[in-house]
Parts: sequence; C-alpha cells; structure tokens
Amino acid sequence: MTRVLSRVIRTSEETTIMKLGLIGVGNIGQHFANRLLAAGHQLIVHDRSREAQDRIVARGAIGANSVEEVARQTPIVLLCLPLPAIVAEVGAQIAQAGGVRILVDLSTTGPSVTKTVEAQLSAKGIAMIGSPVSGGTVAAEKGTLAVMAAGPKEAYDEIEPVLHVIGKNVFYLGADPSLGQTMKIINNTLYATSMIASCEALVYGVKAGLDPQTLLDVINVSSGRSFATLERIPQCVLDRSFPVRFTTELLHKDVKMCMDEAEKLGVPMLVNPAARQFLAFAITQGDGPRDNVYPIRHIEEWAGVQFGAKPE
Repeated sequence: MTRVLSRVIRTSEETTIMKLGLIGVGNIGQHFANRLLAAGHQLIVHDRSREAQDRIVARGAIGANSVEEVARQTPIVLLCLPLPAIVAEVGAQIAQAGGVRILVDLSTTGPSVTKTVEAQLSAKGIAMIGSPVSGGTVAAEKGTLAVMAAGPKEAYDEIEPVLHVIGKNVFYLGADPSLGQTMKIINNTLYATSMIASCEALVYGVKAGLDPQTLLDVINVSSGRSFATLERIPQCVLDRSFPVRFTTELLHKDVKMCMDEAEKLGVPMLVNPAARQFLAFAITQGDGPRDNVYPIRHIEEWAGVQFGAKPE
C-alpha cells in the first residue's frame, strides 16, 4: 500500500513545518491547536462540536467534516479526546481510512485501550505513539506540559519536535505505546489521592484556627507540599472561584482505570481506592462536570467551616 509522506518545509530559520491533523479541540485540544498554528504548522482539525472546530478554523486551521477526512489529508494525526471509548472509536476509523502513517494519542486512554487500538493500527501499517500529557489547561496554554510518549522509536523521533511545541518536559518511555498511558494514570491517581488528603488536612487546619493562606505557605515549603497545595488549591479554592480545568468525572475515570489495571497485574492498592470512592461520591452529588477540587465543599460542610473566602 502506498504511504503518504509528511511534507517537510525548511524555512530560513531551519524550522520544520509539518502538515498535521488534530482530532479534538476542546478544553485542552484548543491550546494544542493554537500552539501548533503559532509554530507555523499546517493544521487540519475536526471536532464533534462545530463551535469548537470553528473557533480553531477562525485562527487559521482547515476544518474537516469527519475523522476520515482528516485521515485522508494528513500523514500524522494527533488525538485529544475525553474518553477511552471515543479514542477506540476514532482509532478504528483512522485504521480503516488509510493514508495515515503515525497516530499520536495525547488523550488519557489507559493501557488496555491503547493496546487494542495499536493492534488495529499496526495491522494497517500505522505506527502509534501513546503520548498523554499532564499539567492542565494553564500548562497547555503556556506549552509547559509534561509529555509521556511511548511507541516505535523511529516514529517518536519524527514527531518529537511537535511534542516539544505543546510540552516542556518530553519523556520517551519505550517502544510499547501503552507505557505512556500507564505513566499517566499512575500520575493522576497520585494527584487525586494527594489532593483529597490535602483538602481534608486544610479544612482541619481552618477548623482548628489556622489562617488558610498561612497553612498553604507553611506546607508549600515543607514536606507535605504537592501539586494540589502548590497550584490547584491556591488558584481555585482560596478565592472560591473553582474554575473548571479538569472535571471530577474525568479524574474519577483515570483513577478507576489505574485501579483496574493494577488489579490485572496483581498489584495491591489500599490507599488510592479511598480517593476513587470520594470522587464517586462527589459525582453522585452533582460534581461530575465541576472542577475536581470543587468537592472540598463536602468536607467543609461536614466540618462546618470554609477554606478561603471571596476577596472583598
């Protein structure tokens, strides 16, 4: 079968310009699109939300009406999708469409789904790079994400410059595309557990009479600090703004995947399941589409205190 080669242009500054496809331009994907366009890449985008797609087209991308249309026009396709089932569906469509040489999955898909999609793609001669990212929407906008890539080394070497456009810390984890996904769900599970534990401890501190800002200041130069205390809680809880950067339901999805995959390998997890259970409870209370730090409100309600306050 004839393969379409990626078109490479050398500018006077020796910048490599590529023709890329991007499927999924929502909360995170829109920032990928903006950065790739700013870097000079030719970008063809598709999203089930026409509003999201049109927003990126207005910034210089070419819109496509379907996954297959993207696949027929671009040899390298990036995915940024919210759920493993959607990644599996889109991966199957790309495998059938033909034309693509490399598929880069930037979503959090989980190792099992990645292995299934990779088998379908490899049967068609398509290389898969599993490359989830971490850092949230702010880091995506700034291009400072951590990127956890895995897959055939030759394919990785070809798309590595693209990964450096969207992330600051790019790691190659090995030839098995599922390794990046394993790394990502481990990371997100650790975040979830430390975030919920931090919320409990901070609410306790306020109830005992400590000032919220002082609590964070001390913890963040001490051994109890974490991403939650350094960034998420100061940015989202102190002023009670709770901007949606990563939803409770998506974090719960990632933690559940980690529990399931660990069980398959016979690895015991005794502490992390408590975080999953709390997130599951929060979802039953309507917090699924809200940011994942929003459920601190339940701990506050049970304790009868509030951490932080609206600025005067």
